[in-house]
Amino acid sequence: MGSVVIPLVATPMRNGKISFVEKSGTGPPNSTGAYELDPTLSNNITAAFRAQHVKTDVFCSASLMLPDRAGRILNIGGWSLTSTFGVRTLWPDAKPGVTGKNDWQENASELSLQNGRWYPSAMVMGNGSVLVAGGEGGSNGVPIPTLELLPKVGPVVYADYLNRTDPNNLYPFLAQLPSGDIFISYYNEARILDAKTLQPKRELPNIPGAVNNFMSGRSYPFEGTAMLMPQVAPYTDPLRILICGGSSPGGQALDNCVSIAPDDPTSQWQIERMPTTRVIGCMTALPDGTYLINNGAKQGTAGFGLGVDPNMNALLYDPSKPVNQRISIMANTTIGRLYHSESVLMDDGRVLVSGSDPEDPRYPQEYRLEVFNPPYMLNSKNSTRPSFSITNLDWAYGQQVSFTVNNGNTAGLKVSLLGGVSSTHGNSMGQRTYFPAVTCTGQTCTVTAPPNSSICPPSWFQMFVVDANGIPSKATWIRVGGDPGSLGNWPNFPDFDVPGMGAVIAPGAIGTDKTPALAGGNYTTMSRRWDRQQIEELAL
Repeated sequence: MGSVVIPLVATPMRNGKISFVEKSGTGPPNSTGAYELDPTLSNNITAAFRAQHVKTDVFCSASLMLPDRAGRILNIGGWSLTSTFGVRTLWPDAKPGVTGKNDWQENASELSLQNGRWYPSAMVMGNGSVLVAGGEGGSNGVPIPTLELLPKVGPVVYADYLNRTDPNNLYPFLAQLPSGDIFISYYNEARILDAKTLQPKRELPNIPGAVNNFMSGRSYPFEGTAMLMPQVAPYTDPLRILICGGSSPGGQALDNCVSIAPDDPTSQWQIERMPTTRVIGCMTALPDGTYLINNGAKQGTAGFGLGVDPNMNALLYDPSKPVNQRISIMANTTIGRLYHSESVLMDDGRVLVSGSDPEDPRYPQEYRLEVFNPPYMLNSKNSTRPSFSITNLDWAYGQQVSFTVNNGNTAGLKVSLLGGVSSTHGNSMGQRTYFPAVTCTGQTCTVTAPPNSSICPPSWFQMFVVDANGIPSKATWIRVGGDPGSLGNWPNFPDFDVPGMGAVIAPGAIGTDKTPALAGGNYTTMSRRWDRQQIEELAL
């Protein structure tokens, strides 16, 4: 499938569409800073992409999905000057196949970050506030070694560890831990922060790198890619954090994944080899509990012209298997995807693969989109995918919620909840995977929501029903934990529409009334099929 844009941030939205944020001002056709993709219209490029608009340059910004009742997208930071202070919101509207009307809202004179940030990270905390971390003061600017909260609470918090490791700590990896603390990883280090003070509580062991270079890094510009491994009811096992790939100061890409359980004081980094080296890659959580690893280069670092030798091979990481047996080789693509490529999960269970903007005459800018069909998509061709219906889309912690399996056997059935993700530079902000407790009688099943906001920060989730053969249904978006930070009332300025508090906005109406509608391993470059079943072309 062709595209009109090379997205730098990709965010699946609760209406089944995909938000693309891209560097603005680069000339037609991709000069608006933002587009919305409707995958159901993939046979018509004009209809599939709706231009949206931002007022400042969102180049190398951060995004995430808010837990408000509308599921708005938040974007922060940017390229230079006023852009770096940017705080922008987008209210998803219109179901697939219907053209939406909403656009990004932004006014730096009303609402801005306390510190201007280029390459920052963001995370929704257990209390519902948004934590913003790190970055630099514009393109290759001074370090911004601070943390701050949105909505604004107090001054910024200075982080000496971010100052000391600049410029090798950009887009740091963040996670709310079940203990209630916060995990942050940057360069080749990691710490646990107190969620109330944002001050360090404990320093974790340094992250192993290359055999011959201990100073290898995992965050930008060495750019590995990170995921939180599945949390399974009754949530007694410690949460593990997985980081794959990265590079060394000399540009030697890494051939390993590392993982750790931060809440376990005795935990050490565990190393697993990958078949090839990979830097500036992507990783996507899948509804069966596995992870797709794709894109990137075999040598170099992140940045324009710095990554070489595209890694065309996709890998599958399965944490249910024994250590050192978790990585399987999947299909190859013919499209090299280097710096500024993304990979996100669509509601139908496929992975949308986009971009490559290396600004390097050796490698083209890549406008084509692909979809990767994980193994369960191939298996589903020989059997019927499960389907389900659910009326309660707004779950309290610990609540038991009923749903009906309309098609499929409930024996061995699982439910997976995948947190709404914004993907950029190897960082999938908002990513979490849960397998909550579920019981069934006949075709009626009951799922129990995760128990608290430390185990499960408030968020929107893609809910999948997964049958005993590992084949998932299509997703329905549900919210867990409400909106404890009152983000639905924020920001209270004339240039921003807010959804207010209360239960989730029901599907149905579209447009200016701001009522969003819900959307009900191989590659595909979006008409032409290649000889490998796992690779297709998503061609418009």
